[in-house]
Amino acid sequence: MKTKLFLFAGLCSLSSLVVGRAADPARLGADLTPLGGEKAGNADGSIPAWEGGITTPPAGYKSGDHHPDPFAGESPLFTITTANLAQYADKLTAGQQALLRTYGDYSIPVYKTHRSVANPQRVYDATKKYATTARLTESGNGFTGAVLGVPFPQPENGLQVIWNHLTRYRGITGARHIGQAAPQRDGSYNLVQFEDEFLFNYCRDDIPQESLMAELASENVLIYFKQAVIAPARLAGSILVVHETLDQVKEKRRAWIYNAGQRRVRLAPSIEYDNPGTAADGMRTSDQFDMFNGAPALYDWQLLGKKEMYVPYNSYRLHSDQVKVADILKPLHINQALTRYELHRVWVVDAQLKPGASHLYSRRTFYVDEDSWQVLAVDQYDGRGQLWRVSEAHCINYYDALSFWSTLEVHTDLLAGRYLAFGLDNENKMYDFNQRRSPQDYTPAKLRQEGVR
Repeated sequence: MKTKLFLFAGLCSLSSLVVGRAADPARLGADLTPLGGEKAGNADGSIPAWEGGITTPPAGYKSGDHHPDPFAGESPLFTITTANLAQYADKLTAGQQALLRTYGDYSIPVYKTHRSVANPQRVYDATKKYATTARLTESGNGFTGAVLGVPFPQPENGLQVIWNHLTRYRGITGARHIGQAAPQRDGSYNLVQFEDEFLFNYCRDDIPQESLMAELASENVLIYFKQAVIAPARLAGSILVVHETLDQVKEKRRAWIYNAGQRRVRLAPSIEYDNPGTAADGMRTSDQFDMFNGAPALYDWQLLGKKEMYVPYNSYRLHSDQVKVADILKPLHINQALTRYELHRVWVVDAQLKPGASHLYSRRTFYVDEDSWQVLAVDQYDGRGQLWRVSEAHCINYYDALSFWSTLEVHTDLLAGRYLAFGLDNENKMYDFNQRRSPQDYTPAKLRQEGVR
């Protein structure tokens, strides 16, 4: 089957961002999935129909385990290398093609496609309920009229797709112990260990949806986030707390950091846009965390359409506790033998830096999963318009939480010949989606208490 890319003419005008949308809620759960993907498979069956995703853990799984691979017995259908790149190029991102051309040993193993995404029924219900009421704000830097569900399940422009990614379901709370490394060209690396906590305010279940919507409008907080650096010793002890605002142009994200050396809490105003990511050795920007976060204000967003592409998916081997971090981190790129790619339909969104705006990336092309709204890959271009960095999110269904989310992000710098791997959890304890938190747990006063313990 020939790859399809449905093109939209030109950039979306401001008026197209704020007028009422032609969303049809009746299609959700009918010909579309409850989150807005095409329910049917493709013509040749290489993409199957969505039949509900993975909704129950495999036999023997218990809470706290690393998630066993439901597809462990499968072998690749084929592997893409430099030698056969031309045969598959129309289903690869520009970044994937560049990686294959740059590194002679780079490969992309392609497996059978499984549409494993599943969310709780309450997310599906809210998506349908608010499908016709969600509206981008006049600037497009926020939205109103929706909580919990995907705000724009039938998107008409690139900003709506990006907001679907920013609000996709990742549980209500989450705690994770993860590692980050930026190997040198020879493969040597230092491992930084984090303890992260999230409260996804947009998805809370301890408050009526109408009250939550009013709170979002007044408090303007989409996510509460806390991150502690626990290793190496020279970095350990600092704790960051962030209130991720819904409209960051109206009000910048609020951030505070506890400095272990000074034993005090201070404002951290630079956690945004292209400021360096925490302990990332300059290998990613703040707004590359979770593939993209924060205000979309610096870019013009163009929805190019939907395309069938080979993307990282169901990456349970990279998540396994039977794999060591050293098995993953290799010179120049991660161990691609541990990766898994599948053919899926993705929304393609191209972001061009606005005239007069400043950012390291002059252009970014996003590839967004139709089933989960997770950004799976990003191509990032420098000020000269040349492809510079390539990002991929290797994702799994966390079936204990019914959340499809990355287990490992990899950001590769083609010019430096280095990469950043973020999310390494193989030798750490597993994510906890069951902790209970409230907004009061993410205040500067609470941070001060934690810091002095």
